[in-house]
Amino acid sequence: MLGIALGCFILAAPVGLIFVSVFVPQVEIWQHLYSTVLSDYISHSLALAFGVGALVMLMGTLLAWYVARYEFFGRSQLQWLILLPMAMPAYIIAYTYTGLLDFAGPIQTLLRDTFDWHYGDYYFPEIRSLPGAITMLSLVLYPYVYLLARTAFTEQSSSLEEAARSLGVSSRKYFYTVALPLARPAILMGAALAMMEAFADYGTVQYFGLSTFTTGIFRTWFGLGNGVAAAQLAALLTSFVVCLLVIEYVSRRKIRYYFQGQRAQPIHRKTLTGSRAFWVPILCFLPVLLGFILPVIQLLSWALGTYQTQLNSEFWMLLWNSFYLAAMAAMTVVILALFFAYGKRLNPLKPIRMLVGLVNLGYAVPGTVIAIGAMISLSWLDIKINALTETWLDMSVGLVFSGSLFALVLVYSSRFLAVAMHNIDTGLARVKPSMDDAARSLGYRPIQVLSRIHLPLMKTSVFSALLLVFVDVLKELPATLILRPFNFNTLAVRTFELASDERLMDAALPALAIVSVGLIPVVLLTQLMDKPSQDSALINEGSYVKS
Repeated sequence: MLGIALGCFILAAPVGLIFVSVFVPQVEIWQHLYSTVLSDYISHSLALAFGVGALVMLMGTLLAWYVARYEFFGRSQLQWLILLPMAMPAYIIAYTYTGLLDFAGPIQTLLRDTFDWHYGDYYFPEIRSLPGAITMLSLVLYPYVYLLARTAFTEQSSSLEEAARSLGVSSRKYFYTVALPLARPAILMGAALAMMEAFADYGTVQYFGLSTFTTGIFRTWFGLGNGVAAAQLAALLTSFVVCLLVIEYVSRRKIRYYFQGQRAQPIHRKTLTGSRAFWVPILCFLPVLLGFILPVIQLLSWALGTYQTQLNSEFWMLLWNSFYLAAMAAMTVVILALFFAYGKRLNPLKPIRMLVGLVNLGYAVPGTVIAIGAMISLSWLDIKINALTETWLDMSVGLVFSGSLFALVLVYSSRFLAVAMHNIDTGLARVKPSMDDAARSLGYRPIQVLSRIHLPLMKTSVFSALLLVFVDVLKELPATLILRPFNFNTLAVRTFELASDERLMDAALPALAIVSVGLIPVVLLTQLMDKPSQDSALINEGSYVKS
């Protein structure tokens, strides 16, 4: 129990320190922020989050309903193609669409050449805007709602629809009055996850020039040189996220539906006919086209023009740095998840469950927030260590913690522990407690029970956790930007740097590398979804790819 409490304290310390910072007065800087940009931070962040929430609910719910309840041309392929945008980080899709839709892009250039237009002769939507950011984020975040809503629609018994039909309820009315209310908790959960990602986004909003909390934290930290004020901004951002979580929880708590003893009957999908048989496949394919295929085609066209100069020793170094950092973080997170999950199994006490649950909230906290807290706490620790070594050894050891990969691994552990914990908990739940008792009666110690019995039985869960954390770390941008050591770069950071310098063609190759690795969990997820009867627990793991 002591080890679990200590581990929880270390992982929760960065976030806790953020809230402690609010007690350090920063009157002048807050007066400056209040009179200049604070209103923009709040309004743009809220508009971005709620705009993304509304759009992903619309897209994800419609896609889930048609895929779960109807049979149409290409459905078997579309049910997994719809997940492909999950592999596309939001900041990468923002770069590609900027290159496509900007004034100098191919689309506007074609329009000017075709109609002999000049600047000011026509109106074209501005991609670098708040609506543009909402659209970009929604194109890659709608699978959150799709996955959960599809599961909810699939699990609804067909007897409900039969009863509604016997009462003269039309298909449209059944969707609005029965199916949608039953799936509403799952839809709201998916929307809340997408909104938290929108709150945490940095690459897209920074590239589009939007003033949000994440960009404000960077400006206050690096521009104004005030780490405490940046931490206080981070605390305010986290407060918005916590409020969102509370609203989502209350909404689910007040919406509960139960089947009154009847046995659920499997869904029999209806074959679409008429005009719907034509436009429904197009509707389902459109998000895949806009959220994955077009950006990949654009990235490939750019990469083909620059790979001879970009595929050099620097690129391979970036690839290696990204790989071993993600692998090291994934191993650390999975080991911690095994430690906490098995600790809960050995000591199922309420304080233990509460401590582990508290640490699992780290995924709801933006990476920028955790990075700021870790930087402050580890810098303080480095100062104390250097003071001691200078006193005792007459030498300075430098930035042992804040200037090394330790800081990044700590932040990744705090941020992505919940992803691994969900998979490990699911795997452990499939192992009967009687097996533990039998092993202990044979003289096995707890660590032997875990290594010799549990791990072989839950190797799929452990592998899934490793894979998901690996990909999440590979794509993480704001925390890596803040905490990376000097002269250390990753694919995500290099892509961001090149795009910020408007070198979009040069950014294509590292961006494609990130997208290619991001496809791995999507492929895994589609395989698990195709085998629901063999291992339903694994489907639950797969549906937690980003939650």
